[in-house]
Amino acid sequence: MQFHAGEKAADFIELFFRGTDMAFDFSVFTDGKLDERYVGWLVNEKSLEMILHNEKLWSYYLNNTRETGAGIGGESPESSRPYCQAQEYGLPGRITGMNYSFYGGVLSGQKLEGINRKEVVIENDIGWRLDAMVDFLFGKRSTISSRAADGERAREIEALLNAVFEANGGSTYFQQLALLGGVYGFVDVILRWEDMGASGIDRERERDGEKAGLAESRPRNFNAALERAGKITLEAIEAPRSLPILDESNYRKINYYVQHYWQQHNCLEERDNGIVKQHHSGRQMGREKETHNVEVLGSNYWQRYEDGELVGEGVNPLGVVPVVHIQNMPLPLRYEGLSDVEPLIPIQDELNTRLSDRASRITFQSFKMYLGKGIEGFENRVVAPGRMWCTENPEASIDEFGGDPGSPSEELHIDQIREAMDKASGVASVAAGILKGRIGNLTSAVALKLTLMGVLAKTERKRKSYGQGIGELCRLILLALDKTGIYPNEPQERGIEIHWPSPLPENLIEKLQEAKLKKELGVPQEQLLKELGYEFL
Repeated sequence: MQFHAGEKAADFIELFFRGTDMAFDFSVFTDGKLDERYVGWLVNEKSLEMILHNEKLWSYYLNNTRETGAGIGGESPESSRPYCQAQEYGLPGRITGMNYSFYGGVLSGQKLEGINRKEVVIENDIGWRLDAMVDFLFGKRSTISSRAADGERAREIEALLNAVFEANGGSTYFQQLALLGGVYGFVDVILRWEDMGASGIDRERERDGEKAGLAESRPRNFNAALERAGKITLEAIEAPRSLPILDESNYRKINYYVQHYWQQHNCLEERDNGIVKQHHSGRQMGREKETHNVEVLGSNYWQRYEDGELVGEGVNPLGVVPVVHIQNMPLPLRYEGLSDVEPLIPIQDELNTRLSDRASRITFQSFKMYLGKGIEGFENRVVAPGRMWCTENPEASIDEFGGDPGSPSEELHIDQIREAMDKASGVASVAAGILKGRIGNLTSAVALKLTLMGVLAKTERKRKSYGQGIGELCRLILLALDKTGIYPNEPQERGIEIHWPSPLPENLIEKLQEAKLKKELGVPQEQLLKELGYEFL
């Protein structure tokens, strides 16, 4: 879902409710578990709450800026900046001079009477910690090996999986999954094939099985199968779009998967009264056309609606809902996982508040100020070396004040806030290359692991969760290759094993010596090459 940073809250609400009155026809889903009224409630009401929450998480990670112009928000023109940042939402009104609201990633607010904007300082500690966590998890390329008993079949399966992942971005794709999962707590992946996006499909022909996705003539050889496999798309779905319908007795099972989103088109939107937006000068301007799309995926059928009209449908040849759900950090009895951003928001707000308070104090005290008493026109005189004043008032005086005397307690409090964020996130500053004080001999692997124990432990937990998700994704890919006739395979051949590289810098000589010892113990050479990274995903 995309929103423009310059939109006001009213524009967002209007955009959200525009075109959401949809008349669903789910008669093609024959299991009776899909209720039109319930799906309408999910799309029109439940999704708004989810959008507001999830877009706030994304904005805290990105801390995007919005142009405002000098003097906006009640601040004095000489100290203002012509933009505001998303994390200003968490600052108190005594600093921003605003009562902020957050609508789907759009920061807006009302001016507080009698309060001017102070110095605002935002240090986005959430962003770099999340990026560091993604680097530890998928910064180095992992390898996948098939558990098929036949060696030749295993190599073919690995090549097919490699072709699918490479066609979808390779290592970058997994980093995107980790980033979306880290921000929202989970990420969903939809497996698509070429004909799934077709519209105007004849339902009767679909039911008769004359056409079902990629089920065309079988590839003539393995190279042709590789080419066909590369056309499979693995679409990552961000949380604001996700509306899963879970089994009532098993929260792990997805009965239907509903997603809704606004799609931008390469044309301007018009209504009966013409183009719908005006420039601040009164000149009419256009707005990019956007349609509200709703897609419903079932185990045997799928539908897509655009602004309330059915524009595409077809048979799902897989027999399962083509969605893989990956939790960032597992939470029991919850579909959503644990977000890396949400627990850090209160600490981030406290840090930004104290940094802004310190900036205001420094701004006020950094310059010498003078209070003149009994001197006529003192306010118009220049304070400079060699300048003299004279007065006949014996009570006249000039008092100096200002300057920054320092505040050790303030600095200590800010340091403690950073330490609290280290504990809550599990990612210490040393993970980003920031070394403070004497932390020991980092040439020792043991000392380095102790220093990074928090982020390494968290990486290991995430590897379990994302590894399970990647395994499910590989099984779904192989199922699709089998059902569509591209590469027939059996269920027992769909198991995979992921070889994770060490996230820490490694000594190549030590790795080669370890591989040599494993070879003497009888470990197959092919397995050793994969562990050394000579065969990639």
